[in-house]
Amino acid sequence: MENFKRKSPEEILYSIYQIHRGRLKVYIGPVSGSGKTYHMLREGHSLKQQGIDVVICAVSTMQRPETIEQVGDLERIPSIHWMKDGVEQKDLNMDALLKRNPEVVLVDELAHRNRKEAEHPTRLEDIKILLDQGISVITTINVYELEGVTELARKLTGIKVTETVPADTLELADEVRLIDVTPETLLERLSAGQMGNQHPALFKRGNLGILRELALRQVAGDVNDSLEKHREEEGLLGPSGATERILVSVQYHWNGSIYVRRGQQIAKRLNGDLMIVSFVNPNKPLSKEAAAFKHSIIQLVKKVEGVFEEVPLVSRRALPRKLVNYAVEHNVTRIVMGHSKQSVWQEIWKGSVVNGLLKRIRNVDLFFVADRAEQDGERILPARSSKQKDHDPYHRLTSQEVERQIQKIKRGKFKVYIGAAPGVGKTYTMLREGNDLLKKGIDVVLGLLETHGREETKAQIGALSIIPRSQIAYRGAILEEMDLEAILQRNPEVVLIDELAHTNVPGSKNKKRYEDVIEVLNAGISVISTMNVQHLESLNDAVEQITGIRVKETVPDHMLRLADEVQLIDVAPKSLQQRMKEGKIYAMDKVDQALNSFFKTGNLIALRELALRELADDVDERLESLDRKDSFRGPWRRKETIFVGVTTSCNAERLIRRGFRIAYRLKAAWYVMYVQKGTEVPENLSKRIDTLRELTTRLGGTFELQYAEHDKEVASILLDKANEYAGTQMIVGQSHRRFWDKLRNGSIVKTILRHARHMDVLIVSDFDPNVRMIKS
Repeated sequence: MENFKRKSPEEILYSIYQIHRGRLKVYIGPVSGSGKTYHMLREGHSLKQQGIDVVICAVSTMQRPETIEQVGDLERIPSIHWMKDGVEQKDLNMDALLKRNPEVVLVDELAHRNRKEAEHPTRLEDIKILLDQGISVITTINVYELEGVTELARKLTGIKVTETVPADTLELADEVRLIDVTPETLLERLSAGQMGNQHPALFKRGNLGILRELALRQVAGDVNDSLEKHREEEGLLGPSGATERILVSVQYHWNGSIYVRRGQQIAKRLNGDLMIVSFVNPNKPLSKEAAAFKHSIIQLVKKVEGVFEEVPLVSRRALPRKLVNYAVEHNVTRIVMGHSKQSVWQEIWKGSVVNGLLKRIRNVDLFFVADRAEQDGERILPARSSKQKDHDPYHRLTSQEVERQIQKIKRGKFKVYIGAAPGVGKTYTMLREGNDLLKKGIDVVLGLLETHGREETKAQIGALSIIPRSQIAYRGAILEEMDLEAILQRNPEVVLIDELAHTNVPGSKNKKRYEDVIEVLNAGISVISTMNVQHLESLNDAVEQITGIRVKETVPDHMLRLADEVQLIDVAPKSLQQRMKEGKIYAMDKVDQALNSFFKTGNLIALRELALRELADDVDERLESLDRKDSFRGPWRRKETIFVGVTTSCNAERLIRRGFRIAYRLKAAWYVMYVQKGTEVPENLSKRIDTLRELTTRLGGTFELQYAEHDKEVASILLDKANEYAGTQMIVGQSHRRFWDKLRNGSIVKTILRHARHMDVLIVSDFDPNVRMIKS
């Protein structure tokens, strides 16, 4: 009905204004010198080639040869020059720009402050005038120049910024593109004299990483806002799959603050939003004690930057339905609550909230907080895995340790370009870097290139030599594959290898291309490669939830950790779709199908957010390894052990991947166990168990197989083993047993919840692809 509602005169006027208003695009980066101006000028040339009237004004090349080259024949509108503290400044020549009236203006430094006598005090206000006149603007900004980030950047790095823009400035932009760059690349540019005069504190290795992470998280947050808006317009309910949203269910009781704190720790470590809800009977006034607890909880929620809501609830038996509905409506991914303290008979008499939730929940996990505050006090997330030991500096290395150190020194450097989807420009950028290295006298070759018929990509091959592919006979056909032996024999300094997640043709030495890459690195040859975020093994379930497509070719997460540098190639969804329509990604006969499936707007926004957050976490992990005191993802201190119980159901891989991601974020040891009824594994299950064992091992966990004489023993075996390993968190899936089977043999999940109240228990919900399509 909303579509048939007549627009008000104000809405009509605003729509007309939007039609005439110019477009604003912002390139954002972690620091000056990250390449924002370079990319802005390249886009200017691309627009000019399309017949669009483009000019530049107040563009600062910082005398960088690559950037000066990109100015080329772009028409320059002279800027107004003036001096501030001995440094030349450039203001926009607004009279000249408005008189010239181009279609697009390229201008640097969005946060710039104009001279005192200028008509407008800031460049942002100048740009707003241009936009109102129908002139589109492409501009640049550093993340620490956003007021919402400035104070945090100062606190973490000591850098003071005087020229800023309001925190909501990026909301004015029609498109925001992040120019990601690794600290290693920036420091290399600095040593080559390409960075000009920069603040000394800015280019400390740790500070560059912090600012990079701030940029990634800032853009991820903006992308999440656009995703929420898109899903709202589409009428979609339930979690998107791109980000975590933690909901803490509390009562006005002394333990409510414990659950809020635990929820905050989880939300921070998973880089998610935090919500707190309390269901209260409106017909019963709060006692003095409950009112006091309510006040303290509200104060705590403000302190931890969560969102609190009180929801009326008349009947306790209605709580499971109410809580599930609330979770779906607010796109919650995990509900955090306390363990039930009821006995079996109390649950039957009063009704069980937990049982009601287990019956209804889909695509939302349940997290039960360990009831051990009296023993351990308030718990904080752990710092190191039990596998990480502090070595005495005088300790003599064993021969094995010496060999590992030597291999690490001999190993080639590994760099990965990662993107949210095909066509963002990973291969294009890899080829450009290859040619740049070649110009510096470094021996670079192309080991494997997939252009997919893209002319822009082919043009970037330049002077790079290509190692011919090997030919392998398979079922009467001749198939081509990367020639690993030829690369090793050629022994270049650097080899470019496209599509890291590729599965080699049968008959190849290794099954996967990433295994070839490991051999190349171990031979002392550096590798630059490419991959998309959907190919990361532990994100396989999230990608399926987002797109409805199960990605078959994956790369284990340890390959990303193995990389010395990981760099994101970021492109806004609309730009990516435009490339698709122009035939720059797939052949024209496949464009419509792609735009209606994988390349749908909602999918691309969610995948972009997933890529930004994943890389931000990767940056944070690397900063933590440098012994940084503060983490964006919250404090951690104690040792933690994750224990995953699986069956042979199709949900088992999902549980294992979830266990890995939690263990990795918590620096925890983790174990996976399958309990088989009887004394041996039936032949029909042997292959399935081997698959689960292989996945666990590939992700760095330990897989164990135990036997039980009866189904009723399964839960106790899992609990005994978890206690043996001093497990602090148990992960299990929703039960699939039928009613009579549960009655006869008992429910494994319910038994674990009843006897594992001393540890955290996470129940991973079944994935229902239809939930992501629920319309409001």
